[in-house]
Amino acid sequence: MTRVAAHSNLVRSAMFTEEYKRKLVSPEQAAEAVPEGGTLVHGLTMAEPPALLNAIAKRVADGGLSDLTVYSLLPTETACKSILSPDLAGAVKAYTWFVSACDRELVDEGVDDFIPCHFHQVPRLITDGPPLDVCVTTVSAMDKHGFFSLGTANDFTSTAARKAKKLIVEVNRNMPRVFGQSHIHISEVELVVENHVPVKPFLDGPTQPEDCIIGQKVAEMIPDGATLQFGVGSLPAALADYLMDHKDLGIHTELFGPTMVRLIKAGVVNGRRKSIHRHLHVYTVAQGGPDMLEFMHDNPAMASFPVSYVNDPRIIAKNDRMVSVNCLIQVDLTGQCNAEFLAGHQISGTGGQLDFVRGAYDSPGGMSILAFRSTAKGGKISRIVPRLETGAAVTTPRMDAHYLVTEHGVANLKGKSTKQRAQAIIGLAHPEHREELEREARKLRLA
Repeated sequence: MTRVAAHSNLVRSAMFTEEYKRKLVSPEQAAEAVPEGGTLVHGLTMAEPPALLNAIAKRVADGGLSDLTVYSLLPTETACKSILSPDLAGAVKAYTWFVSACDRELVDEGVDDFIPCHFHQVPRLITDGPPLDVCVTTVSAMDKHGFFSLGTANDFTSTAARKAKKLIVEVNRNMPRVFGQSHIHISEVELVVENHVPVKPFLDGPTQPEDCIIGQKVAEMIPDGATLQFGVGSLPAALADYLMDHKDLGIHTELFGPTMVRLIKAGVVNGRRKSIHRHLHVYTVAQGGPDMLEFMHDNPAMASFPVSYVNDPRIIAKNDRMVSVNCLIQVDLTGQCNAEFLAGHQISGTGGQLDFVRGAYDSPGGMSILAFRSTAKGGKISRIVPRLETGAAVTTPRMDAHYLVTEHGVANLKGKSTKQRAQAIIGLAHPEHREELEREARKLRLA
């Protein structure tokens, strides 16, 4: 670099630093920028900005802001105890694209309104939707070129950030700086708040004995050189144990997590044989703990893209040997799969399951796998049912279901008749429930 070029870079860096300082305010001052009757979108899970959400919620609670519309997806305790608090329901109208554990009661009570959708379509819902006044999210520290990184949450946030009339960022040096299409420039930002607290972990529950059996069966189906997507739940951690002898796996996933870090560090995942984004670990959301964040930070292999790209079935299908692994709540004897509805309640959402089910099946040499424990409640309840309950959501239609896996076996539903698939599905059930399922299959003329 010439002396002139070096000097020019220093001047630009100083300009960005000065712009940052001009825009730096307290959370309370930033909350004043949210307009009366406005619409707000906030960052997802680990990117929920606690200082901003609390300050905005306090302004609402104090009577300084009302008629606010808030859009969330999988809100955590941070959002649910601040801007989505039931105490603010008279002044805040809340919508969610994916129900979480902490807002299920809000949805049941009508405080939060669920919007059914595929995850990859959420950016378009934002783009084509009503005017968006404010986007708030947590970002990494600014680099010398004036860029922040969206870190763990690109998803729809990158779209909302650029549609919103005002983008307010909560800078946290504990949020990792990543690559891909994850950058927001200081010139795009209205206001900056600093809050260097530990990023709240977002972890799956412990594995169960059945998960290990299922994980081994799934691992045996995955070829060397495959590109992987793992969904939420405890199964991915169990699956990793049985992938340690695999070679040249890749990642193109909605959700990046600790299990994938483990496989990368073991040399099992290197992306060497990927057909697109070779050597890169492609994701749109990351959820885990401090070790995952440390691994991601400044790692040139971490490639974050909007969910409209990562979860687009047409893009997914460009990965040769794409293998999608997701979980279910229930499946019926026709092959209809429910991953979001239980006992009359919406407990999650479609998310990206069907995006990857379809994309993986259309991939050359690819497959989609829906894995689940065969029973619930200590074996008392079969997750395989004759028909899904009335009103239950169909997350993956019977025409799209490919492989189903339980601790009792593997069934490929593609190409099977209604009677053949019913028998294959019954074979996945716990032995104590099969006789009843056989009787019901005969009533339904599926046997």
